Amino acid sequence: MTKRLTCDVVVVGAGMVGAASALYAARAGLDVVLVDRGPVAGGTTGSGEGNLLVSDKEPGPELELALLSGRLWTDLAQEVGEAIEYEAKGGLVVAATPEGLAALETFAVGQRAAGVEAATVAAGQLHELEPHLAPGLAGAVHYPQDAQVMPTLAAAHLVRASGARLLTGRTVTEVLHTADGAVRGVRTDKGEIHAPVVVNAAGTWGGELAALAGVSLPVLPRRGFVLVTEPLPRMIRHKVYAADYVADVASDSAALQTSPVVEGTAAGPVLIGASRERVGFDRTFSLPVARALAGGATRLFPFLEKVKAMRGYLGFRPYMPDHLPAIGPDARVPGLFHACGHEGAGIGLATGTGYLIAQVLSGKSPDLDLGPFRPDRFPSPAPEEAQ
Repeated sequence: MTKRLTCDVVVVGAGMVGAASALYAARAGLDVVLVDRGPVAGGTTGSGEGNLLVSDKEPGPELELALLSGRLWTDLAQEVGEAIEYEAKGGLVVAATPEGLAALETFAVGQRAAGVEAATVAAGQLHELEPHLAPGLAGAVHYPQDAQVMPTLAAAHLVRASGARLLTGRTVTEVLHTADGAVRGVRTDKGEIHAPVVVNAAGTWGGELAALAGVSLPVLPRRGFVLVTEPLPRMIRHKVYAADYVADVASDSAALQTSPVVEGTAAGPVLIGASRERVGFDRTFSLPVARALAGGATRLFPFLEKVKAMRGYLGFRPYMPDHLPAIGPDARVPGLFHACGHEGAGIGLATGTGYLIAQVLSGKSPDLDLGPFRPDRFPSPAPEEAQ
């Protein structure tokens, strides 16, 4: 066993949300230890596309968090933008029919009122933005605030910038409590870390960590696949996706859903998504899903029919029943904070999440109302459900 460590805050989970939580807590003057059973970005973060999106969010708390996070990502990009492959590429949401375009425009009206930049693109203007798009589309809405980073690089750079003590390869086995029930740190398989604050940034495993602290948090895995093509010249300029992607993101269905999402990367390969299904932690590769993704992508960009897919990978989004993450202090256990359950938006929402938690830890009023993100907003499961 290693010697016992002490700090002000222990963050559990070295994905993007944990990295951002460590960064802003450290910048608030706190001594931070970041612990993970695997490497940095070894979970959902390393399986993501690196999207920083406002385009897929309806007006409400998540959009407010996305706008705050976008401003913070812009600030970070000035520090380390090239190193993390930050691209302010913008998003393009396309509609196949006039009815679909009308629905997109209605959706955008509410977003604009909330501070989102959204411009309707007529059918005749589409190829000025994306020359290789399929013909015959009805139009689109362009979102210049959408951006992208390379997620594993970004998480690593945020950890480095934080100056936090990073402990990888350490599994948290217990959340320690004081006699009056407050947290006093965690026990790992390699020793104890004592702190008056524990931040649960364990992503898809956030429910398990919450249980170690004695509370329930209904985080479930929602599986998704991504196809990666051979490196190409930059032929796709924006994040381009079909209008039904927004409905899939908001859906409560456990069944398989696929909607085409296509974007280029600074390194050359094109990333193709998106699928969603709740199948637990099943890591079985699904050829039908891969075919559905490829089919959707080629309908948007016909040139992809002749492009080779180098590989496919899958990951698990941390899904919450109401599609909002748990952010902030847990009223049930003093000193326990949550920063998890962001589903597929964790890369984009990480900065705002970490920033808001650091504000609370510093005794400041957070820039956003954390009420909608309260970790204890869900009813406790019945005893037979908890077993």
